[in-house]
Amino acid sequence: MSSFRCFLAITFLLIWSAAAQAQSTEQQQPSTPEQRHDPQLVPRPVAPSRAAEPGPTPQEIELTVPSGTPIRIALSKRVRVGHEGTPVEGRVTDTVYAFDQPVIPAGSRAFGHVARIAPISGMRRAMAIADADFSPSHEYMLAFDTIVLSSGRRIRVVTIASRGSANVVHLVSDPARAAKKSAAAQAAQSAQQQAIDTYHQAMMEIKTPGRMHRFKQYLLAQSPWRRQYVEPGTRFDASLKLPLDFGKTIRVAGQLRSVGDVPAPDTTIHARLVEEISSATAVRGSPIEAVITQPVFNAGHQLVLPANSRVFGEVTQAKPAGKLHHNGELRVVFQRIATPGGKAQSMQGSLEGVEVDRGANMKLDSEGGAHTTDSKSRYVSTGLAVVVAAAAAHPESDSGAPDGPADPAVRTAAGGSGFKLVGAVLGLASHSKAFSSALGIYGAATSVYSHFLSRGKDVVLPKDTPIEITFSERVH
Repeated sequence: MSSFRCFLAITFLLIWSAAAQAQSTEQQQPSTPEQRHDPQLVPRPVAPSRAAEPGPTPQEIELTVPSGTPIRIALSKRVRVGHEGTPVEGRVTDTVYAFDQPVIPAGSRAFGHVARIAPISGMRRAMAIADADFSPSHEYMLAFDTIVLSSGRRIRVVTIASRGSANVVHLVSDPARAAKKSAAAQAAQSAQQQAIDTYHQAMMEIKTPGRMHRFKQYLLAQSPWRRQYVEPGTRFDASLKLPLDFGKTIRVAGQLRSVGDVPAPDTTIHARLVEEISSATAVRGSPIEAVITQPVFNAGHQLVLPANSRVFGEVTQAKPAGKLHHNGELRVVFQRIATPGGKAQSMQGSLEGVEVDRGANMKLDSEGGAHTTDSKSRYVSTGLAVVVAAAAAHPESDSGAPDGPADPAVRTAAGGSGFKLVGAVLGLASHSKAFSSALGIYGAATSVYSHFLSRGKDVVLPKDTPIEITFSERVH
């Protein structure tokens, strides 16, 4: 009986297992004719569920101002160059950028001191005395160590600044072309225009010397003994000896997709020269390099070139200054740009603007070529020196006739022509026609030589000179 029950149980299990297997096979087979003939309609196994694919990872950008970057500072107060350690104060004139962020805005206050006053060599002092200058100016260096932002944040910096420029002029190659920039190009440079407006606002807060003050300074310059001062408005390039870290910023791929692209035609790029360029030493093909100081955006305000991108070019013409007062000429072209990330583009760019000291007497032609010029006043000053020398050498008094009323004035003018204020006093007090005429002849000869016979002036663009580059087209 028990054997029979075991047989029935085994039989039942076999039947149930066969029925379950048949049902499973039926579910996996196509249930309709269409499914049997179209394999795409056959149900497929469902893959295990998983998390959605992650989006592009945001990129961290370090906001660092590298060492060697110059911070342009204009003195806001007059400073006497007399003792090392004398405090100085100024304002930042050009906004400093890190990547695409302004980290030191124009108008920030800067504090420092006179770091070094160089002694005057015996040869230089002797040459100055020969020119009736018994207190020649010392070479000096300033060090700015603190910058205060408009928010009140104080930044410790380590800088050194060489002798500054009291009269800086901004030269442009073609003012008419600059005024006719397209609306798209102007929109792309909105950030640059904002920086320019901030610069002008900062400079308005600095009281530069007026005409009367400059006239007094000119009179003092004729004196053989005088104190040395640095006037308000004198600009310095305070080069960073250590980098500045302003943290990090986050950018997604969409914000960086235009980095390294070709800028729009007629886009003006603000940069600074890495090394000095001079018509005296440069030759055709000499490489030049500049660092972009302001980020460049396109018409959609997408970043194209971050700050600290590089611009490369070469000298296409260099004519050194020559004898008989022939001045130098210099012409450059820019051919390639490269972002800090290494993306490079071939470009065709020319020099559109430059900031130089007024005393350089430099001009830019319509194609961006730089050359030095001479003031037309040299003809007037030389002519006056010759006339004074001739009047002082007139033989009227030598024949025994008494001096006329104009003779003291002539002697004074002749002495001043040769040795400035000292010569004028000596010429008036000497009552010697021969002595005053000798001073006048020396002054006339010096004027003729320096204005017409001496070697001309070379075109010199010092290191860190602010320049403006206009790219016209891409080089294929």
